[in-house]
Amino acid sequence: MVCNRCITVVQNELDKLGIVPKSVKLGEVIVENELLEGQKSLLGKNLVPLGFELIDDKKSRIIEGIKNVIIDLVHYQDNDVKSNLSDILSEKLNHDYNYLSNLFSEVEGTTIEKYFIAQKIEKVKELLVYDELSLSEIAIRLNYSSVAYLSNQFKKVTGLTPSHFKQVREDKRLPLDKV
Repeated sequence: MVCNRCITVVQNELDKLGIVPKSVKLGEVIVENELLEGQKSLLGKNLVPLGFELIDDKKSRIIEGIKNVIIDLVHYQDNDVKSNLSDILSEKLNHDYNYLSNLFSEVEGTTIEKYFIAQKIEKVKELLVYDELSLSEIAIRLNYSSVAYLSNQFKKVTGLTPSHFKQVREDKRLPLDKV
C-alpha cells in the first residue's frame, strides 16, 4: 500500500470480511486474532483485483518492509534525515543491513541503493512536472549534495537531463480547452 486511499480500500475489504485489524498502515495490516485459513484465502482473493497481494512469508514481508521504508522516506518525509539509509533500514526493520541488502538483491534482482535512487528519480520527475520548485530546491529537498549530482544521476537513470525531461513533458501536455 502506498497511499491513504490504498489503506482505505484495504480497510474496507477487511470490514467486509469481518476482520478486525489492530492497525492498517503502509504495506502492513496487524490483526486482532490470527486469521483462519478460509479468511486468509478469501482476503487474498479479494485483494488481487484491487491491485494488492497478501504477503505472508517472512522474506517477502522484509522485502516489502524495505520498499515501504524507502517509499515513505522519499515520497512522504521532508527528508531532513541525516542518517544513512542503511542505519534507517536496520533500525526500522530490526535486522543487520548486510542481511537486508543480500536478501533484497537476491529476491528483487537489484540493490537497495538502485531501488532508492529509482524512487528518488521518480520523485524528481513528479516535482519537475508540478513546476513549483527550481532544480536547486528539488536537490535540497531530496538531500542531493549538488544540482550537478542530481542532474547526472537523473540523466544516468532516464537518459534525459532534467530540463529536457521537463521540456518533453510540456510538449506532450494539451491545453485545458483541448482536453
